[in-house]
Amino acid sequence: MIKDIAKKEKSELTFKDKILINVYDMVSVLAVAVVTIMVLFTFVFRVVFVDGGSMLPTLNHGDMLVVSAYDSQPAYGQVVIVTQPNWFDDPIVKRIIATENQVVDIDFEKGEVYVDGVLLNEPYINNLTVNKQEVDFPVTVPEGHVFVMGDNRQGSTDSRSDKIGFIREEYILGVVKYKILNQKETGGRKVSQFYSPSEWKVE
Repeated sequence: MIKDIAKKEKSELTFKDKILINVYDMVSVLAVAVVTIMVLFTFVFRVVFVDGGSMLPTLNHGDMLVVSAYDSQPAYGQVVIVTQPNWFDDPIVKRIIATENQVVDIDFEKGEVYVDGVLLNEPYINNLTVNKQEVDFPVTVPEGHVFVMGDNRQGSTDSRSDKIGFIREEYILGVVKYKILNQKETGGRKVSQFYSPSEWKVE
């Protein structure tokens, strides 16, 4: 039908023809937009939700996160989604503290973390790193791995524990870029609340 209408001269178009052309144009634009969004969120960005409080105060339980799959080089400070098999049998969200060949040491009495002998400045943490887990320090991060910890140091199971251990780089699903909304259970139902745009960026 649209092909037949397209063959007509502009002066020959009826009111119905014009409506059909406008509808076709809108549907075409919408279809392209949907496909573009699907491609972006399949190959460029992903949306995930936080389960638990191991990343407080940076991330809250129920936060909806936008994750980029295109940060190819792991770096200190990145908040990442990890899919490496672990004791919990679930993906985890943690912060990269050290990358391959770096030496991590923790003074559990002072709660201080050192990488290659340098004390880390960690304004993002919820509490000091005073709870020792199964791993003995200092440790050297193996090639192709990273060392991760949660910002809520006293409420996080991470690379300090043999339940998580070092993370192979290929198991990093992506880097967390933004937190858009938070979902909370209220009266037996989930309530969603959007963050202010000034709070979206995750650092």
